[in-house]
Parts: sequence; structure tokens; C-alpha cells
Amino acid sequence: MEFHQRILSLIEEQESWRGNCLNMIASENVVSPSVTRAVASDFGHRYAEGMLAGKDGEGMQLFDRFYQGNRFFDKVEAIAIRLSEELFGAEHANVVPISGVVANLSAYYALASYGDKISALTIPAGAHISHGKVSAAGVMGMKTIPYAFDNDEMNIDVDGSKKILLEEKPKIMVLGASVFLFPHPVKEMREIADEIEARIVYDGAHVLGLIAGKRFQSPFEEGADVVTASTHKTMPGPQGGVVMCKEELSKKIDNAAFPGLVSNHHLHHVAGYAIALAEMQKFGEDYAGQIVKNSKALGQAMHESGFKVLCENKGFTKSHQLLLDVSNFGGGKEFADQMERSNIILNKNMLPWDSMKDSRNPSGIRIGVQELTRVGMKESEMKEIGGLIKRVIVDKEEPEKVKSDVVELRKNFTKIHYCFD
Repeated sequence: MEFHQRILSLIEEQESWRGNCLNMIASENVVSPSVTRAVASDFGHRYAEGMLAGKDGEGMQLFDRFYQGNRFFDKVEAIAIRLSEELFGAEHANVVPISGVVANLSAYYALASYGDKISALTIPAGAHISHGKVSAAGVMGMKTIPYAFDNDEMNIDVDGSKKILLEEKPKIMVLGASVFLFPHPVKEMREIADEIEARIVYDGAHVLGLIAGKRFQSPFEEGADVVTASTHKTMPGPQGGVVMCKEELSKKIDNAAFPGLVSNHHLHHVAGYAIALAEMQKFGEDYAGQIVKNSKALGQAMHESGFKVLCENKGFTKSHQLLLDVSNFGGGKEFADQMERSNIILNKNMLPWDSMKDSRNPSGIRIGVQELTRVGMKESEMKEIGGLIKRVIVDKEEPEKVKSDVVELRKNFTKIHYCFD
């Protein structure tokens, strides 16, 4: 078989397989047909290098391009910027970053210098790799100062962190995380930031759709200077990035994004993101509300099935995520492998008490319900899914036997909800 035919065959196999799975990776989602159309459009062939150049009388962004041929894309990008500002309460938005990591790097590049200090969670406590030396912060030569963390609350220990921050005086304080069960204490950290003259960068990648749907905290209202995000987790857009900020930082942020870090910014993804924003403007509150209902329902179902779901006393979660301690079942890797054999896709994850040497087989499992919600599942399905997982892990049924029931359940949920299609 020629390579192009093989690749097309693999695409078909992927779509058939994942269409018969319960997709519960907390960093993934599924886009609407309209977003798919945008991503497959002519914009994917084009370039639109250039600078943001103020706004017109109606508040729509203007551009100073280095390339011709952007009369229509300019209007699309202006819509993406305006909807981002409206949905997230931002004074300024920039959709040039091509990923969440690039969005974070744009913020670091704009607000700090090589070798400055940055504060964030540790990776076992939930930080994204871009908050530390192995990724974007390390590229900037920044020294990461870890916050104190409350394992019981699964959140930043403000009092413990204050002592550290007053001593270390980081230039940037990063809030937000990859494990993000509950809103972070932005207001309290703002007070500390003011005392040490630091900027707060809120990484909202995981919860952007919940923020759009008014089912999570509003980081700008609570004191963030910059909000960064990818656009494809709870926000059901194509893979990409966005960075938003207070107006006083707009020039620095814009220059960091282009020409600092990105040349051409994947116009087709901007178009898809703009459509996803319009979907969130219309359907976001219902969508985000159902996500939180589903995550809580699944947490309860898993708890009743004998799993150690973290933060039972706090209702398990206020986001799309659940975190399980599965050390008594052999650890996260074995758990996730067993689930994949059952067509249930989730991921192993470190817990705050793990060390970095445990990363190959950590104690935890992270679950996200945003994609299940997008295909129309509700609380009753969450209870059923909890039972399916129990059959494999607790009851020791053969995963292939449970797989047939997963496929049967999935057949009833093939339409994308909370969209215009």
C-alpha cells in the first residue's frame, strides 16, 4: 500500500475507533461541523503576518498586514478578538499564539526578562509543564518558585505561599493548572502580587469553556493581569491559543506574540476558534452547566463504586475534571491501560504526594467529562459509566467484554450538541 493510502486508512481507523470510545481525556474535546468546515477552508493555505493597528468606530480590530489577500480574514480575526474580549471580560485579546504553551511564552516574554523568577504549582500538584524549567519558563531561563499547596483542599495554600513569595519576589505569579478541580484564589494572590509588584498570569487552558459559560471564576474580575489559554479543552475549538490582558499591557503582549514568537498564525484555526466562540456566546451557559453537573455525578458514581475520588467533602470538583487515587489498583498506568482495552480513554496523572520519579506510573487518574457532555450525555450516563469502569477495575471483568457495552452506549451519542449545526 502506498503511504498516502495507508495514511488515509489510518485516519478512517482512528475515526471509527474513537467514535466508539468514551473519550475522557481532560485536555481534549470534539468540534462542531461548522468548526471543521472552517479548519478545512482556504484560510489554511494563507499567510497574514502583521500587527494589530487599533480599532474602528465600532470597536472592531484593524490590522497592518505585510501580506496582501487578507480582506476576508481580517474580518474573521476581528470577530475572534471581539468575542474573546466579550466572553472573558478582557480589555485586549490576541489570537496569534498557535498553542497554549506559546500563549504562556508570550506572556513570559512580555512581562519578564531572562533569568527572572516565576511562581507556580509543582507538576505533581497540577502545574502544566510550561510553568516550569522543562518548558516555556525554562526557555526564558526563569527560576520557578513553587507555591505551598494544600493537599486536602487541592488548591494553593495562600498563607504558606505568601511567606515564600514575600521572600522570593517573583516577577510573574502563575495561577491555573492542568489539574484544576476548583477555582484558584486569584483575589487573595492579587493582594500578594501588589505587595511584591508582580504580575498575575492565569493559565485558563483547561477551564476556558467554563469561564465562557459563566460556570467558573472570572479571572480578570478577580485580579489577573493576563489570561492565557489553549482553545480546545472545555473550549470546544480547534487546537490553538489565545492571550488576553489589561489594555496597559497590550503592546507588550502583541509584540511578544508577533514578531516575537509567531510568524504566521494558522488562519484556519483562528476561523474555527471564532465559530467556537460564537457557539459559546449562544450555548455556553447550558454547556458549561451540564459539564459541572456531569463531573459531579460521575464523581459520586465512582465514589459509590469503591474508588477513592479526591475531595469528596468538597463535592469532588467544580470543573470538568475528577482526580482519583488508584494506587491500590496498581497505579495510574495499569488503570489507564485496562480502560483503553475497554474503549474508555483517560489518562494517568501524578498526585500532589507523588515524586517526579513516579511519572511513568503515578498514583492518580485524571478524568474529564467535557467531550461526553458535548455529545449529549447527562447525569444518568455518568452513573452508567461509573459502573462500566467498576466492572473492569473492581470486579475484574475482561475489558473486551465491557468494551461491547461501551460501544453500545456510544452508539446513542453521535451528534455534537451546543452548536449551530
